[in-house]
Amino acid sequence: MSIGARDKIDRDLVRKYAKLKMDNPDTTKLVDSQKMLSAMDDYAAMQRSMMDMNNKLKDICSNVTSKSVVYLKLNFYPPRAKK
Repeated sequence: MSIGARDKIDRDLVRKYAKLKMDNPDTTKLVDSQKMLSAMDDYAAMQRSMMDMNNKLKDICSNVTSKSVVYLKLNFYPPRAKK
């Protein structure tokens, strides 16, 4: 079997659908492949630019946060009581 079926129901479903062909040449005529590739390329470019903007925003926010931090000198050793 090409799909790893885990129980009896899965094995029966794999046997049932393994012999079916899902090729439908009529649907390829409905969508122009060049338009589809162009749309996918536009979507990928948009995702890439959004990731770049998100990374720049993270850098800006971390820089602003790091520049606005005020460090205080903490004394971890309290003064001892005088005898």
